[in-house]
Amino acid sequence: MTQPTQAALPSAAGPAAAAHAAGEASASASAAHTPDVTPNAAAHAAPNTDGIWYASYPAEVPHDIDVTQYASLVQFFDECIARFRERVAYVSVGANLTYGELGRKATAFAAYLQSIGVKPGERVAIMLPNTFQYPVSLFGVLKAGAVVVNVNPLYTVRELAHQLKDSGAQTIIVFENFAKTVEDALPGTKVKNVIVTGLGDLLADGLNLKGRLLNFMLRHVKKMVPAYRLPQAVPLLDALSSGYSRPLTPVRATHEDIAFLQYTGGTTGVAKGAMLTHRNMIANLLQAKAWSEHQLNGAIETVLTLLPLYHIYSLTVNALIFMGLGGRNILIANPRDMKRVMMIIRHETFTGMTAVNTLYNAFLDNEEFRKRDFSNLKLAMAGGMATQKAVADRFKAVTGKPIIEGYGLTECSPIVTMNPVDLNNMRDFEGSIGLPAPSTHVRFRKDDGSWASIGEAGELCVKGPQVMKGYWNRPEETARAIDDDGWLATGDIGVMDSRGFIRLIDRKKDMILVSGFNVYPNEVEDVIAALPDVRDVAAIGVPDAAQGERVKVFVVRRNPSLTAEQVIAHCRKNLTGYKVPKLVEFRDELPQTNVGKILRRALRDEELAKQTPA
Repeated sequence: MTQPTQAALPSAAGPAAAAHAAGEASASASAAHTPDVTPNAAAHAAPNTDGIWYASYPAEVPHDIDVTQYASLVQFFDECIARFRERVAYVSVGANLTYGELGRKATAFAAYLQSIGVKPGERVAIMLPNTFQYPVSLFGVLKAGAVVVNVNPLYTVRELAHQLKDSGAQTIIVFENFAKTVEDALPGTKVKNVIVTGLGDLLADGLNLKGRLLNFMLRHVKKMVPAYRLPQAVPLLDALSSGYSRPLTPVRATHEDIAFLQYTGGTTGVAKGAMLTHRNMIANLLQAKAWSEHQLNGAIETVLTLLPLYHIYSLTVNALIFMGLGGRNILIANPRDMKRVMMIIRHETFTGMTAVNTLYNAFLDNEEFRKRDFSNLKLAMAGGMATQKAVADRFKAVTGKPIIEGYGLTECSPIVTMNPVDLNNMRDFEGSIGLPAPSTHVRFRKDDGSWASIGEAGELCVKGPQVMKGYWNRPEETARAIDDDGWLATGDIGVMDSRGFIRLIDRKKDMILVSGFNVYPNEVEDVIAALPDVRDVAAIGVPDAAQGERVKVFVVRRNPSLTAEQVIAHCRKNLTGYKVPKLVEFRDELPQTNVGKILRRALRDEELAKQTPA
């Protein structure tokens, strides 16, 4: 399944009556381990842990939510647009996009998609960073009745081709900076419609001189748009222009219709699509609303959106939940450019922020950030990877506010557990992932298949309305992940205390977590094994103060002349940057079982022993 996405959430205090997430992701998050569980009769005897967490709930939080408040995400979106029409929804590159304009553009884009033959249930890929184009495309696809397939813009040709083929997407919206990747990935896919956009396209209406100048600079001065040849490509501005003049045929999505194919990896290293329905996503919105709406109210909320919206955590929290608040999203396209981030937020006041541990650490190292006034900050939410105590303590010392954590995974849209949100009664950072969300049940399955009791460790299993429908076109993997009683096995080992608070102990599988993004050893190994000079290879995660973990590979060479630089260069051509090994060690042989299976655990234990003082 996906990461354990450590995540904490704001309210979706939305209209009348409410997600990824990643991925890939993050933790957070970002999100994968496919559980290998054979439940037995003993597993279904209820343990004494059921419901004990309710006694620790904040007084205002109900035990359950009513997922029928919205028929679909489209209804949720339309009500938000009607309610907050005049407010600013998104801020990007110094420009504003109001809710009214977002609604108008999304409707036009939906009408365009219908005009080119996109049918309800058809998959549409979105390969965009955090810009106005993302929410316009996202809600346009949903209003057209289609399924959103979120794509990491930094994917390599190999990774993109797999996702397009597996999803069966026939349409893709792509940032022109990554159009060359799309061109190279198209052979063998079903894609027939390509819509291309540049950073400046939606910055303003009318002549949009600022947007045109920005596009010119990126294309011809900074040379950030590689040459590509996509003769069938339609500019997004042309698509919108066409859509404005066409009627939209309303599509009535149901709770069971798929809203997102949110791709996440597995122990096989092959990314698979978690089918997240409208019901799943609405449930998560309402669970977060019930949990923390008492903390966010009154003034218009502004959230600093640093994590990519194609990631399940940012998708649900920033794009959807804050929409229910009528909030402002400050979009950051490249959070690693700290100088530019500081320039963007220099004159902004934000009440919420979402980030991973590494980003919080980078902020705290920035002098300008440390000197800010944080009196208006209400929620600092951590997602995608475990937050280090040293970072949390330092953040609280600088801002006076805690970092709130929780836990989720792509297959749960993503929220599973949350820590109580009470800024008037702040506790010290404890490292707990919190309590199960409303309408969510959590148990821990022991190795013998029985359910664990208080204080006993076991594999964390989840049951609730946010649990995915299954994996796209993978019934066997779905059956391994979700048992007949609806319990999703997460692949993470944890324990619950007498108050209902949960701690994670370890990941059951070998997934590596780099800056909140999942890296699956088999995928890295498969890429390296394609080198003719490689005999055997094993990939593991080793602790890293900045990234949480980094990828190290152990290689047995066929050709002694093979170098670490050659291995890494090959990986850079075939893997997204965060998956590329940072360390390469050559060995004469690798530890194996008696049937020849390479023992990653033994290699990992060796690395940990090197870092442990004698």
